[in-house]
Amino acid sequence: MRIPLNPPFVKGGCSRVQESVKGAEITSILLHACCGPCSTFVVNRLQEQGLEVSAFWYNPNVHPFREHQHRLETMELLARAIDLPLVIDEGYDMLKYFQAVVGRESDRCPDCYRLRLSRTAEVAHQRGFDAFTTTLLISPYQNHDLIRVIGEESGEERGVEFHYEDFRPGFREGHRISRELGLYHQGYCGCVYSEWERYGKVKI
Repeated sequence: MRIPLNPPFVKGGCSRVQESVKGAEITSILLHACCGPCSTFVVNRLQEQGLEVSAFWYNPNVHPFREHQHRLETMELLARAIDLPLVIDEGYDMLKYFQAVVGRESDRCPDCYRLRLSRTAEVAHQRGFDAFTTTLLISPYQNHDLIRVIGEESGEERGVEFHYEDFRPGFREGHRISRELGLYHQGYCGCVYSEWERYGKVKI
């Protein structure tokens, strides 16, 4: 099922998916999904380009555990609603996340990106996808340049292409779609540090 977009999307990145992956044509892509609301627009955009899209859930940065499960349930709800294949990384690598960012809590995002994108690249390679990407690229609050660099590095390490596309023009449209679908909207990025910053009004 394809979700109708309104208004039409004007892409800020490359004009064709094939051009974004070093000239190699791709037909299947594994989409790292940070949450349901951010996935709505991105899935539709990739499908519009003729790609076979599967979503991948791996977000050990999301705390506490009940919040993680709530977001996962929302992603499963979306997947069922639009008939989207969803690969779920079983377990909860909370300790791996904390081990990655310890001592760098004020500059934790690079390690968080690397943890999730590296795992996505690994699964994409194992399952034979042509490329992988992430819904993080729809957020105006994320560092796109850094995500692109880490994504490409992770892809090179695993032998699978990272597809960069600037989905930010569809951010508001994605929220509109997700609210129409009744999806849960979280109030902070994911980790306990971002929760503290959001609700404690502090800067780590």
